[in-house]
Amino acid sequence: MNDRIETGSIKILLAEDDSDMRRFLVKALQNAGYAVVSFDNGLSAYNRLREEPFELLLTDIVMPEMDGIELARRATELDPDIKVMFITGFAAVALNPDNQAPRQAKILSKPFHLKDLVNEVTRLLAA
Repeated sequence: MNDRIETGSIKILLAEDDSDMRRFLVKALQNAGYAVVSFDNGLSAYNRLREEPFELLLTDIVMPEMDGIELARRATELDPDIKVMFITGFAAVALNPDNQAPRQAKILSKPFHLKDLVNEVTRLLAA
C-alpha cells in the first residue's frame, strides 16, 4: 500500500506514431500507476476518445492521418475538461497561436527523461 494519489483510475490516451517512443511512454506511465491506452495516429486516438472519457490526452504533434494539434482541438470540443500535453521535437509549432492548439495545453519537448514526463503528467493532473 502506498500513499501516492490513486492513479490507477486515471486514464491517459497516448497518441505517438514512433513505436519505440510509444512503448517507452506507456511503460513509464503504467509503472507510475496510470491506465494508458495508446495509438499510433491521431485519427484512431480521436475515435477512441469518442467512445470513452480520458483525464489526459498525451499526444505527439507530427503524426499521420490527424496531427496532434487537430486531435487536441477535437478532444477539447468533445470534453472541455480533458487535459492536454504535447510531446514534441517541434515546440514552436505547438506554441504558434495560428494553429489554435488548446491554450491550457502543456508542452514537453523531446528529448526528455521518462521521469520528467511522469512528473509533468502528475503535476498537470493535480492542477
